[in-house]
Amino acid sequence: MINKLKSEIREMKLLFRSIPSLMMTLFIVSVIAMNLLANKSIQLPWEFLALDCGILISWLSFLSMDVITKHFGPKAATQASIVAALINLGMCLIFFIASRIPGIWSESYVPGMETVINHSLDATFGGVWYVLLGSTIAFLISSIVNNYSNALIGKFCKDQTSFKTFMTRTYISTALGQFCDNLLFALIVSHQFFGWTLLQCITCAITGMLVELLCEVIFAYPGYRILKSWRKEQVGKAFFAYQEQRKQ
Repeated sequence: MINKLKSEIREMKLLFRSIPSLMMTLFIVSVIAMNLLANKSIQLPWEFLALDCGILISWLSFLSMDVITKHFGPKAATQASIVAALINLGMCLIFFIASRIPGIWSESYVPGMETVINHSLDATFGGVWYVLLGSTIAFLISSIVNNYSNALIGKFCKDQTSFKTFMTRTYISTALGQFCDNLLFALIVSHQFFGWTLLQCITCAITGMLVELLCEVIFAYPGYRILKSWRKEQVGKAFFAYQEQRKQ
């Protein structure tokens, strides 16, 4: 048991040394940004629809997971997701501490409204426990759905290196993962604490999935090019070698 745990830790260390720093940085930043942007709702002319600004960046999180899954496997992508979620929680703690430090936000300097605006900004960055809990649960579960569905779909594709296969894996897994993420967050947070109806929760999940999927369709080719460069440069060679060693 101890030896297995040591092997897992060793493998994780090799994984995070192997994932290119720019990719991991973009992934973590997108996770932090989408949770912060989720505090702002999008005003829509239809009452049965509800969206938040998190959709502007959440596609990058799922595209990052798809690229990591295709190259390193679903387990590695899920481990990266857990690390991103933990860092996001750490940033939320920093935001919370900052919101409790006496002071004035620069944007609150509006005559007669300083106290109200300053309090609102503190509340936005400080967050509330149920939003943080809901977003974390939704992200982790949707990450597992996205990563393992991506890998499962890949098993039924003949040409593992073509753009067509990458698109098939990415679009389907992203649709499933995004729907899961949006629906879980809506049910845990919006339905329980903001009074959303079940219809709004479902339509939000579907609409958000479609919008985020469209963004990923637009940026899928750059993701595929990154993946090709990783294969060409043999990114993660030490990680894969250690995995083979563990199987023996």
